[in-house]
Parts: sequence; structure tokens; C-alpha cells
Amino acid sequence: MFLERAPRPSLRPFVKSLWVCLELPRPGVERELLLPSATLRIVFRLTHALRTFTTADAALGHDAGFVNVGGPRATAYVRDVSRPALSVGAELEPGAGAWFLGVPADELAARHTPLCELWGAEAALTRERLLETATPARQLDVLEAALLARLAQVPSYSPVLAQALTCFAQRSEVSDVVAASRYSHRHFVELFRRSVGLPPKLYTRVARFQRALKLARGARAPSWAELAVLAGYSDQAHFNREFREFTGLSPGAYQRLGARFANHVPLLESQPSAGQKSSRRGAAQPAGWSDMSREVR
Repeated sequence: MFLERAPRPSLRPFVKSLWVCLELPRPGVERELLLPSATLRIVFRLTHALRTFTTADAALGHDAGFVNVGGPRATAYVRDVSRPALSVGAELEPGAGAWFLGVPADELAARHTPLCELWGAEAALTRERLLETATPARQLDVLEAALLARLAQVPSYSPVLAQALTCFAQRSEVSDVVAASRYSHRHFVELFRRSVGLPPKLYTRVARFQRALKLARGARAPSWAELAVLAGYSDQAHFNREFREFTGLSPGAYQRLGARFANHVPLLESQPSAGQKSSRRGAAQPAGWSDMSREVR
């Protein structure tokens, strides 16, 4: 169950979306693969700490805490999904992380950073307010207020960065965007990497991969060959190679695994044997979720 909404207008240049998610375990699925994303996320887990693994079959995991910042990344990671999890989070627009977190985005890339290292005691206080709030809609209001409080002044994007992000959204070539900026290639790459978290070439690849995932999960999903062209790949072979590089899976295997959300791929699936009952059935839902009957992602 998933509730998502856009932030208030004053936050929209900097925050892509706010969400609350209740994840109930699926029978036979202990872990899932989280796919690469070019955006930065702030996540408050209200049930238990995030637990990650270096590989799908690793015996030992790492507890990443209750409140963390998931940085932009071009590699997938594995997390535990064996217990019900309730979380509240925000996805930031590319280049906006420093205004909320106070550090360049590349310092947060490819890792989970405890929010207390960036917000101090305010991170724990915000989580307490979320725990005390009865409904998902109100929890989004609490998070939105916390984000507004972090904006000490009205920020603005560097004109060069703003133009670059616009051009990349229109699928411009990196070389053309660098030339238009009138910066040296080295200076442009450094500005972009510090602001967004990934160098421009890698950022455009991850953004293209995310376009492909969105198309693949559309109501009228095209064939893989059509999807490759629509997403911006030169051909299906190019798409297949990059898909496997980012996920370790073929597009067909990804589709067969039946991900509930585009970036969350279930791993280690096994069905209960005949007559065996799953211990995960009947998990209690937090107050306020009873009338949320549809997923919106």
C-alpha cells in the first residue's frame, strides 16, 4: 500500500514527491533488489531499521538505521523485506540535496547516510512526530514541514546546472551540453557531480534506464524492441546490455519476477509447500491504513 503526493508549491522546485509506504512481506521472499536511481531520498522508517546486504545470498547484513539518506547510485543493492515495514519519505529533485542536507550530493552517492549526521537531533525528533501522527496524510504534512524548516533561505539552481538538467531531460548529448555551458569539460563535470551526485554521462544513463522501467510498467507496455527506442537506446541489444549491467538480470527475468514497484525486485522466492502456512499472514496494519485500498505507484 502506497500513498504519494506532490509537495506544496514552495517545495516543488526542489522535492519531486512525498510518500508513505506500508510493505507487507510476500510469501517466500526474504530480500529484494533495489535498482539504480539518479535521485536522492530521505527516508524515515517507523517500524524497524533498514538492513542491507552486499549480495543476494550474503549471510550477514548491515543495519543502516531508522532514518537515512539514500544517495543517487548506479549500482543495485539488496535489502531485507522479511518483516512488515512502514516508512515515510521524500524524493528530491536532482541538484536539490545540498539545500536540505548541507553537503554536496556526491558525498552521499552510492550509500545510506544516517540523517542524524546531517540534521542532528532534528532527525530523531521528526521521526518521533511521525510515530505520534495517526494517519498517512498527516504524516506527509509532518515531513513536509520538516523539509520546509531546512530551507533557511529560498535557494536557486546554478543557471548552468538548471540548463544542463533541462537539456538532459530532453535527451541532449553530454558533449553538446558542456559546449553550451562554456565551461571546460572538467569544470562542468565537477559542478554536475557535486550538485547531483553522479557525473553527467552516468546520470544520463541511469535516467534513461529509469525511463525504460517506467515504460515497461505502463498500462500499454510496448515490446522490448519498441521500448528500447522509446527510452533512448540505439537498439534492443544496447538496452539488454545496459539492463543487465544495472540489475544483473535480463529484461525478461525482471518482468517474470513480478516487482510490486519498478525499482523493487523480489529475490529468493520460494512457495510454501502444500499444507504449510506462511507465518507472515495476517500482519496488523497501522492505524489510518484501513481505507487505503489502492496503490498509486
